[in-house]
Amino acid sequence: MPQHSPRELPEGDPFGADTLPYGVFTTADAPDRPRIGVRYGDSVLDAAAAAAAHGSAHAALLDAPTLNPLLAAGRPVWRAVRAEVRSWLTDGPFHPLSEVTLHLPFEVADYVDFYSSEHHATNVGRIFRPNDEPLTPNWKHLPIGYHGRAGTVVVSGTDVVRPRGQRKAPTDALPSFGPSLRLDIEAEVGFVVGTPAGGPVGIDGFREHVFGVCLVNDWSARDLQAWEYVPLGPFLGKSFATSASAWITPLDAFDEARTAPPERTHPLLPYLDDSAAEPGGLDLRIEVKINGETVSRPPFSAMYWTAAQQLAHMTVNGATLRTGDLYASGTVSGPEPDQLGCLLELTAGKGPWLEDGDEVTLTAWAPGPGGARIGLGEVTGRILPAPDGAPAGGTVTP
Repeated sequence: MPQHSPRELPEGDPFGADTLPYGVFTTADAPDRPRIGVRYGDSVLDAAAAAAAHGSAHAALLDAPTLNPLLAAGRPVWRAVRAEVRSWLTDGPFHPLSEVTLHLPFEVADYVDFYSSEHHATNVGRIFRPNDEPLTPNWKHLPIGYHGRAGTVVVSGTDVVRPRGQRKAPTDALPSFGPSLRLDIEAEVGFVVGTPAGGPVGIDGFREHVFGVCLVNDWSARDLQAWEYVPLGPFLGKSFATSASAWITPLDAFDEARTAPPERTHPLLPYLDDSAAEPGGLDLRIEVKINGETVSRPPFSAMYWTAAQQLAHMTVNGATLRTGDLYASGTVSGPEPDQLGCLLELTAGKGPWLEDGDEVTLTAWAPGPGGARIGLGEVTGRILPAPDGAPAGGTVTP
């Protein structure tokens, strides 16, 4: 049963009144009725019930099984609803977080993954091309990205089955088929599009179109990827699973975390020039744990390309934006050895890699007003063994 209101939050709780991320949940007594919730500490506000009780003009948007209607409503509505949610914190109704089931909070329209950390791209270049320049000639001129598979974006807590595919080591004469032997993580930050657009969105349109921020683990099968990615880029080595947080933190919650990106070393074309725009970086502090042990703390503030630049580049050719589009930053890495966002970098390409049964958890926070912390919902995934047997007759038998 819902509570009237949660207990007073402990000092420093990253899910206080300055955060208020949105998600979708079900309860044990209504497992077939997903509804919108807002996290407050270790409780979940039933947004639809609160809106109805207070006669909100936005009750219909909040009485939906996904966030998509709210996402599509636009920034003035997002801000109005956020203000209303704050006023509802004193009288609920709330559910204990431990007693609800969380779901992927929005229907993913398209998924784009970028490659925007200079430290990550440099490290990877040195591993794969030790005798050449680590960065490709285009890297400082545009945010490199690729279109991923929206249908395999899964909510945090979903188990990840070890993928299978073709592998070929440099010393092998022919490729073989089997489970990935070099399964990796990629600690990333995702951006969720709300308001659609029929064409290019400039740097200054970022706030009008992006609703919120979430953590992403874009799992990567390095051996499958290394064999298949020339010349068209990532495919089966990336498309098997992308884990996203169950909570989308509104973009406006990160105003205090705005920071200038690293100094540009090359002149930018006008559509990517953010020199006159508000600071486009975000001071997000990410932590990566494997089986409960911290292995890295990547700083998002070190990302060379910003989310606003990624959005501008993604649409400059006339590509449309749809409500529910998700685009991710690419692996977040910093300059220090303990700030690397994937095992490929942490082990210099030598492994060890993820084993069956391993559980990976990403968490993050950002500085907020008055010393508060702004939290991002965690992303967790556990590796399950690959299915037995090889595909035959065009089918795969689990």
